[in-house]
Amino acid sequence: MQNEQLVKIVISALEEVKAKDIITIDVREKTSITDFMIIASGGSARQVKALAENVLEKVKEQGVKPVGNEGLDTGEWALLDLNDVVVHVMQEETRAHYDLERLWQGAEQSRGQMTEQGAE
Repeated sequence: MQNEQLVKIVISALEEVKAKDIITIDVREKTSITDFMIIASGGSARQVKALAENVLEKVKEQGVKPVGNEGLDTGEWALLDLNDVVVHVMQEETRAHYDLERLWQGAEQSRGQMTEQGAE
């Protein structure tokens, strides 16, 4: 499966459970650990868990085997490692505190869906 296709599946799964402020960051030129980071917010611990669990379910349906996940127990910040795509789902306060978007500034960033050529 192409990375861009996996990004679309993840974004769709997040939108399905009403994630807020979904951002895709292309980090291929910044790090070798992953190609894309997707960051999204949930309004509560319960929603963060539901968002992360929905992403895991949808990618598994497509034959993707997640490398790992963390934070599903507390729901403050869930991290899903899908190898070439890393997903961060956080409560809004946690997201504002860690400000991953600023940390990765300079990487190509887009809101929502990817195009065939890359970020919109």
